[in-house]
Amino acid sequence: MAQLDRSRAGDRIMSILLEASGAFATSILKVLGQEDPVCSVFFSLVSISFAMGMVLLGAKGSLVAEMAQARALNTEKDIHGGFQSLLTQVHKSGDPFSFSIANKLFSTESFELLSSFQESCLTFYQGKQEQLSFAQAPESSRKHINVWVFRKTGGKIYELLEKHSVHGVCRLVLINVVYFKGRWQEQFEKSSTMGLSFKINQQEQRPVQMMCEEAMYPCAQEREVLELPYKGQGLSMVLLRLDKCVDLSKVEKALTFEQFQIWTSPEFMKRNEVQVCLPRFKLEEEYDMGSVLWALGILDVFHLGKADLSGMSPDSDLCLSKFMHKSVVEVNGEGMEVAAVSSCMVENYCDNKGRPEFCTDRPFLFFIRHNRTDQSLLCCGRFSSHKGCMPCVREHFHLFPQTL
Repeated sequence: MAQLDRSRAGDRIMSILLEASGAFATSILKVLGQEDPVCSVFFSLVSISFAMGMVLLGAKGSLVAEMAQARALNTEKDIHGGFQSLLTQVHKSGDPFSFSIANKLFSTESFELLSSFQESCLTFYQGKQEQLSFAQAPESSRKHINVWVFRKTGGKIYELLEKHSVHGVCRLVLINVVYFKGRWQEQFEKSSTMGLSFKINQQEQRPVQMMCEEAMYPCAQEREVLELPYKGQGLSMVLLRLDKCVDLSKVEKALTFEQFQIWTSPEFMKRNEVQVCLPRFKLEEEYDMGSVLWALGILDVFHLGKADLSGMSPDSDLCLSKFMHKSVVEVNGEGMEVAAVSSCMVENYCDNKGRPEFCTDRPFLFFIRHNRTDQSLLCCGRFSSHKGCMPCVREHFHLFPQTL
């Protein structure tokens, strides 16, 4: 009975987390879409969420409520248990695809991390600490971190930290890495790839390499939604194509996670024989997530004196100065490959800123969904230009003390 109760509690926590993550994903998509309506967008929601979750472990006071509210989460400690459960699901053996999430805390030798923070990072996020000499050997420390990221991302991210980004006052670099590589359940034949026009808008179009395949796919014809399962069907790519007369940006602004769940529910998604045409593409995107978090109401963590990160270190003079996210996604006839890492800097100074056809020959939204955890969203994107036709996300955290 006790085990059953724990299982039910775990399911409840996961449900809360997934609902909140879905809402957070659509909020980020809207903010990034507004910044440049004509450019493609791609980010790893799961990478951003894990990085923020570890920061939340070290947050205290009103900062906890601010971060949780922006994420549409309750301030329950069990939320971290949701991330722990997701890690367990992701790292189950036997899946016919590669999917991994890794977290690491690189700290300088003179910086003290609270044992409670270290234990929580290890318990909930499997994040271990490693000490380096940022003051005496900043460049070798930077290269050491980059090599770790390179290996964890399958060689997709080879220089996470740029030159001179690690220096004497740096205290902690907190890194999250996500990597995925999977094959389509129904692969696209090379002989079926052809040159077709991608309609950027009603006035402009460009030639692209379009992959075509005829097979049975779950789809909702009236809403123009299609699911492309990966081998094993534990993960899927969901495509949302719009009517030719509909502005994609308007759909983005109105999109909610609840609507996404309805559109992709089994009630509407029926298996049909469909001829699918999808462009081969590779997107590499990099975002300053600080401006995104500001737009979503997360402010205090960027202000020295307001950011209470005392749950992380006894050094109270810390704040988040930068949160960067870089992502890479490559889609071809065999499948998809994504690498992701996330990065935040914390320091004493913060600078505030007939036969059914599904041809994606015009701008579309796409989502990577983990089907075994109640269809949680892992990545979100918008393909709106021929640029990128023929993936890594990074997030790291730098902690700096106040210098006297």
